[in-house]
Amino acid sequence: MIYRRDKYGNQISQLGYGCMRFTKKGGGIDYQKAEKEVLHAMRSGINYFDTAYLYAGNEECLGRILEENGCREKIYIATKLPQYVMKSMKDIDKTFRQELARLRTDYIDYYLMHMFTDVAEWKGLRSFGIEEWIKKRKADGSIRQIGFSYHGDADMFLKILDAYDWDFCQIQYNYMDEQTQAGRIGLEAAEKKHIPVIIMEPLRGGKLVNLPGNALEALKQSKTGMTAAEVGLRWLWDQTGVTCVLSGMNSIEMIDENIRIASDAHPGSLTESDFALVEELKTCIREKEKVGCTGCRYCMPCPAGVDIPGNFHYYNQMALNGKFQGRVEFARNVCLQLKPGVASRCIECGKCEKHCPQQIRIREKLKEADKALRPPLYKLGIGIARRVMRRQHLNR
Repeated sequence: MIYRRDKYGNQISQLGYGCMRFTKKGGGIDYQKAEKEVLHAMRSGINYFDTAYLYAGNEECLGRILEENGCREKIYIATKLPQYVMKSMKDIDKTFRQELARLRTDYIDYYLMHMFTDVAEWKGLRSFGIEEWIKKRKADGSIRQIGFSYHGDADMFLKILDAYDWDFCQIQYNYMDEQTQAGRIGLEAAEKKHIPVIIMEPLRGGKLVNLPGNALEALKQSKTGMTAAEVGLRWLWDQTGVTCVLSGMNSIEMIDENIRIASDAHPGSLTESDFALVEELKTCIREKEKVGCTGCRYCMPCPAGVDIPGNFHYYNQMALNGKFQGRVEFARNVCLQLKPGVASRCIECGKCEKHCPQQIRIREKLKEADKALRPPLYKLGIGIARRVMRRQHLNR
């Protein structure tokens, strides 16, 4: 296993274990199977295990495995505070104590504010006194390092990155998300600040493994011998700003395969032909998309506040990954921002089209995307969710 260092010099395995996808059995987690896989991963050199308060049964399962096998001190635990439902410091304290109990430990190595989308969420936590709370938890040793996981655009990510002296962060990043969400802009900004970056969704939940036929043919013709998963993982580990890549492994075979790839994947190890293959795969995948948007952001900023690349990105995701997933991610990452960048805000000024290298008929395509992404029932649900969020912000 290859290790990369965190902010304080600790060695983290560059392949991390995402516990969210523990195998389910009988309405719960298959403990015996999860135990076998976790222990195998540990013996193979993986030392970073990621879970969260809202991953049903995950914290309890991981905690039991570590206690019953006496191996808590051999690994790093990362878990998360569901900050979006916290209404007071009392809530935060109670949730944190529950997490320690579930994990059967008295400290968390890497503690994250879960799923930031807007800097206003951090400001709300600050109004509760979260900074003083973090200071106390670090002083008593119950939290070793503090960070956040993020879903949103690059501009907001940079604001959150600058809002506090973070120890690390976690972002969705892969070769198809290079110019969306926090993206390469966010990765490189964090690296400049010497903030380690943990990667989630490296293979888009398996979508970059189950490639469309034209992409699979391109991969075969490349004669690299790499699998689809290997291309995606090596692309990430080629970058110096990547500290650890999480994988939701739920079989011994998957663990062994990922460890094989991680065992010799160093920054700068990809060749020009490897990068050319990645670009070819991206082109093949985009042929299945609805809009030929590359996420270059030359169309931004929009005078009316429309997140043009975001709308097109999730419209394309509907075509690639299914309507439900595309709409859910769109709601979370665009509609539920404090200033939602939905297409209906477009004033049809046409400024964006003058700057688009792809010559996309943006105004026309925005209407098309909005109709697909926000059918009537989704608009209703999003409206209700926004009212709940607004009430929470007012309570803060």
